[in-house]
Amino acid sequence: MKTTLFIGCVESSYVLLEAMLEKGYKVDGIITMESSAINSDFKSLVPLAEKYGIDYVCTKNVNDEETVGFAKSKAPDVIYCFGWSRLIGKELLALPKYGVVGFHPAALPCNKGRHPLIWALVLGLKKTASTFFIMDEGADTGDIISQREVIIDETDDAQDLYDKVLEVAKEQVLTFTKEFAEDAVKPVKQDPKAGNAWRKRGRMDGQIDWRMSGRAIYNLVRGLTHPYVGAHFMAGDKEVKVWKCEYELTDEYENLEPGKVLKVNSQTDFVIKAYDGIVHIIDSDAVSLKEGDYL
Repeated sequence: MKTTLFIGCVESSYVLLEAMLEKGYKVDGIITMESSAINSDFKSLVPLAEKYGIDYVCTKNVNDEETVGFAKSKAPDVIYCFGWSRLIGKELLALPKYGVVGFHPAALPCNKGRHPLIWALVLGLKKTASTFFIMDEGADTGDIISQREVIIDETDDAQDLYDKVLEVAKEQVLTFTKEFAEDAVKPVKQDPKAGNAWRKRGRMDGQIDWRMSGRAIYNLVRGLTHPYVGAHFMAGDKEVKVWKCEYELTDEYENLEPGKVLKVNSQTDFVIKAYDGIVHIIDSDAVSLKEGDYL
């Protein structure tokens, strides 16, 4: 069994670490956070560390002297870093014999970069992947040690896809942890000229423009729903979050302008004209609208 250090601070970190521990794999040290204002899916690993009697340290900066010192004290053969949003420094990358294993829920070398699950849904992709790789100084550019395809169904929202990817990722982690113990891991280099990198999303990326197609609005809403921040539209100066919607392609309202309120069932349930049809908002923040209003 290799000496293993685990770094993470989000839901996926917790799920993957818990899977390892429940299977009986030994983890020799944990680096996590006590709290975070950055990650919407933040989850500290302290409860697992205390439950299983594992040494741990909480930090805001994984590359600071104290944290690196803790890592060195464990003399890890391999480090697993799943769900840490900042890049790992050279000193930590060079520490373990087998490297630092990172996780990216996309089909590397395609779709490196930020918000991979959100972008996959917003762009209407039919499939993605769960990928583990040996981290280097780039972002998601290291040698791949495990990759599994994940199908995206038309009805999947952010939570559905999150859960699908994690189920696949748990199997992968258990498999390559066993392979590390047997010196059987075979990394595959990424083509540095292949693929693309997704940019960081901002607030305006989540704003619904009713001139968009109904499908584009649907994809935006399902991509940003829980556990993420939610898509939104403006009703006057009020920002209204949308958590679930449906769309219908129809020419019934082809003479009406996008953004017109067609029907109001309640303050959280209403129908809006989009570019090529209608969008039925099923779950949203409460907002006072009436038929004939424009958004």
